[in-house]
Amino acid sequence: MRTLKITVSGVLAMATLSALSFGANSLAQAATPSALTTCQTTVKSQVHNANKLTIATDNPVYEPWFIDNKPSSGKGYESAVAYAIGAALGFKASNVNWISEPFDSSYAPGAKSFDFDINEISYTADRAQVVTFSKSYYSVQQSIVTLKTSGLVKNHSASALRNYVYGDQVGTTGLAYITNHIKPTKAVRVFNTLDLAVAALQAKQIDAVVVDTPTGNYMANYQIVDSKEKSLATQVGQFASVGEYYGLLFQKNNPLAACVNVALAGLTANGTLAKLSKQYLGMFNNVPKLTPFKP
Repeated sequence: MRTLKITVSGVLAMATLSALSFGANSLAQAATPSALTTCQTTVKSQVHNANKLTIATDNPVYEPWFIDNKPSSGKGYESAVAYAIGAALGFKASNVNWISEPFDSSYAPGAKSFDFDINEISYTADRAQVVTFSKSYYSVQQSIVTLKTSGLVKNHSASALRNYVYGDQVGTTGLAYITNHIKPTKAVRVFNTLDLAVAALQAKQIDAVVVDTPTGNYMANYQIVDSKEKSLATQVGQFASVGEYYGLLFQKNNPLAACVNVALAGLTANGTLAKLSKQYLGMFNNVPKLTPFKP
């Protein structure tokens, strides 16, 4: 990361941006023309290459986040959001550069070769100890996946859901949702990988798994299938968000995060994020809503 060029006015402006971008009312406050103008004049000294915005994501990447495994196309929700942020900060599309970064490496501590990573990375307090996250560009709901033959398909009231056997990957937000919200009466089976949990579901060793809605959609339609690639599972529904979200990921304490939050605030206020969500994420938005659990 380049050293930030600072003027006296720049110090005051960036201090203000930092306070706004991470405060309680950050999105509403940060979406001001003056804040965005300040960012457009300072952001090029915050990025790795003064005239380019370097964005990382995994390889391969999948729909609907990216289309045809081409992050640079501007098509797909995350690709479109990335270019919208770049444009808000004054970067032409031709000055946006994409690099590959494995998902598990993105939130490892240390220096980064990118300005930010966009790859359906959920904010967690543990990850935030070693990297910096932006505000939300997508609020995550947890969903239930089960076999089509399971009684859970029709019987999934809040009280009924407590009586099934769940399985999930250790350390995931899905497992945390099971433990903290569903609170099943039967012991949860914990696996080292999500693939092992899926295998247990397919073998009918567990009744269901809980995963974020995008993952659940893929799992039900393309992962749990028979020899003819016919789906054996269904995504029963999704719960209301309990604060989980996907954030853009930065090297720890990267000042660029403040200006990206300003851009996100503007894209939220002018309806761009809602428009892109409707365009690309309809399959997730249309998953049935489940009765929320009382705190």
